Amino acid sequence: MQKAGKVLILVVILQAMKNIRNFCIIAHIDHGKSTLADRLLQLTNTINVRDFQDQLLDSMDLERERGITIKSHAIQMEYEYKGEQYVLNLIDTPGHVDFSYEVSRSIAACEGALLIVDATQGIEAQTISNLYLALEHDLTIIPVLNKMDLDSAMPDEVSDQIIDLIGCDLEEILPASGKTGLGVDKILEAIVERVPAPTGSVDAPLQALIFDSVYNPFRGVIAYFRVFNGKLSQGDLVKFMNTRREYDADEVGVLKIAQIPRKTIYAGDVGYIISGIKDAREVKVGDTITHITGGTTESIHGFENVKPMVFAGIYPVENDDFEELRASMEKLQLNDASLTFEPESSAALGFGFRCGFLGMLHMEIVQERLEREFEMTVITTVPNVSYWAYTTKGEKLVVNNPSDLPGPNALDYIEEPYIRAQIITKSDFVGPIMTLSLDKRGMIKNQVYLTSDRVELTFEMPLAEIVFDFYDRLKTISRGYASFDYHPIGYRESDLVKLDIMLNGEPVDALSALIHRKNSYNFGKKICEKLRQLIPRQQYDIAIQASIGSKVIARENVKALRKDVTAKCYGGDITRKRKLLEKQKKGKKRMRQVGNVEVPQSAFMAVLKLND
Repeated sequence: MQKAGKVLILVVILQAMKNIRNFCIIAHIDHGKSTLADRLLQLTNTINVRDFQDQLLDSMDLERERGITIKSHAIQMEYEYKGEQYVLNLIDTPGHVDFSYEVSRSIAACEGALLIVDATQGIEAQTISNLYLALEHDLTIIPVLNKMDLDSAMPDEVSDQIIDLIGCDLEEILPASGKTGLGVDKILEAIVERVPAPTGSVDAPLQALIFDSVYNPFRGVIAYFRVFNGKLSQGDLVKFMNTRREYDADEVGVLKIAQIPRKTIYAGDVGYIISGIKDAREVKVGDTITHITGGTTESIHGFENVKPMVFAGIYPVENDDFEELRASMEKLQLNDASLTFEPESSAALGFGFRCGFLGMLHMEIVQERLEREFEMTVITTVPNVSYWAYTTKGEKLVVNNPSDLPGPNALDYIEEPYIRAQIITKSDFVGPIMTLSLDKRGMIKNQVYLTSDRVELTFEMPLAEIVFDFYDRLKTISRGYASFDYHPIGYRESDLVKLDIMLNGEPVDALSALIHRKNSYNFGKKICEKLRQLIPRQQYDIAIQASIGSKVIARENVKALRKDVTAKCYGGDITRKRKLLEKQKKGKKRMRQVGNVEVPQSAFMAVLKLND
């Protein structure tokens, strides 16, 4: 009797598994992904009218204002089709290049993907990048042509681009509008019909992939996971295979608008686990959850620690706020595990933190969240990337800060990170974009015409060249038509030098930079000219110098404010005037020896705008 009961439960579970669909949405920024997700939630009655708001899955104010998804989300919908009840798990993904690792883990947790393309703009670089990730994981792609309600929509042209890209038939492309709700019912039907049901065995050892985590101040870190094999019940003892930490599953459940607790989550399901974890660094996206006893020995392939790509110093404006800034950074890290920081000190700025970011957008968001959520006004130094320095003794050192670079006597050579960049633009702007990329030490690798007037350019270039102003300049010269995506391809040897900026002979370590030797003179000259405009005049001359080692390569002077001490001498011998001028000269010399040059906050970010 007991055996028959178990068989019946297994049959029910397998039937339920057959009616599960796990899918994600792939789209470029501003192609209507969040709006379309809103319509899916409304049509499946996942959210009632009273609780609804636009961009429902974008919960941060910053996400709403910028129209981008920063943090990925997951939500479960129930949909009835041909008399059967289906469970649709939408695993939302960020669209920006900085968050590509989160995108890859979300894709790994799905069997299908909606490829959303704006009918007014066509295919963009980040769409292609994320599409390749989906194809690597053998996901079923459902192409959707969004914003069909707009007069500027080009359905025929953009449909041809999609057909060329993924090789589908014209009938498979679904016309839709997130704004009006056109075609949303057809999208839901296509998800049920085209996306395969999850595979996996309920009886196998537990194997679940963590694709995201959030921090709750009362309950600790909540990990979101997808079960591939086995089942996870409340009260089970589990371990995270890559961090080797063990926990008690206090609560497990599924993700709707709120978290709904369940006794057990089975293979094919998407859910959450709460186990009292207080440190966000203990939960790594891409890790595998299994049972302590009788668990799997194989972790799900593809886990890697997220590596920061861009480094910058963050300092409080007032040195007294250092401890407050530390507390704010620790709280921010709970919600953003990809942020890394360690204390450092600067002669110019006092005590602060050397922070690692996924990219420039990530850095901008962290700075803005510190100001908004924690009311911390901070100074951010010039961003730079991580280098490898090889010494004459054969040691390999990681250099995240120019001041960490070994001296010229000990240094053998430096390697810097390179990226492969994809730029999709209109054919009119190919010339200026090539010039920009070659100026940034880029090497063109490929040029493909997607249509008669849209070109995909592939470059290899140093990461350091794009962290300053590359994206802004690209948008300017292409009038906003170019889209950009990149991924790292390793380290290569480069002829780099450390450029120091000195004020009255004193180096300002926060303005130091590692730069290619051929660009050092122009860079040094520009930064000296910029600082001359920004540093306020004092009672004495200020010498601004750019140097490589002991060799000064550029110099500017900020002239002293001069009081006319001879104004009272309206006659008499010239020696009276000379005496007063000599006295003034000695006073200025003494003042210069004890005077400190105040560097305004604007000077530290001026380096980013040297081409303005």
